[in-house]
Amino acid sequence: MEMTYCAELDWQAADKKLNAAYATAMAAMRQTDSYLDGSMKGAADALKAAQRAWIPFRDKACASYGFLARGGTMEPMLIYQCRADLTRERTADLKELATGLGN
Repeated sequence: MEMTYCAELDWQAADKKLNAAYATAMAAMRQTDSYLDGSMKGAADALKAAQRAWIPFRDKACASYGFLARGGTMEPMLIYQCRADLTRERTADLKELATGLGN
């Protein structure tokens, strides 16, 4: 039970960092949109759609990972740890997106 709790806390901490990275990336995409003409805009909308698609992907991917211990006491721990791992990966992607090319 304690390991599951620690895994949940790890995921929650990773999720906070994800939210901060998303806000930074969204600000960068809005800035990009501000420089573009009419039909070229869409960076912020694209990021928003990508994030909305990523969250259910993460949750479903991690639910499937939990089947490694289906019905056992390790199942929730595996799911939380998977969520933390994928969230950290996504956070790194968002940070890279926010810095732009060549940075």
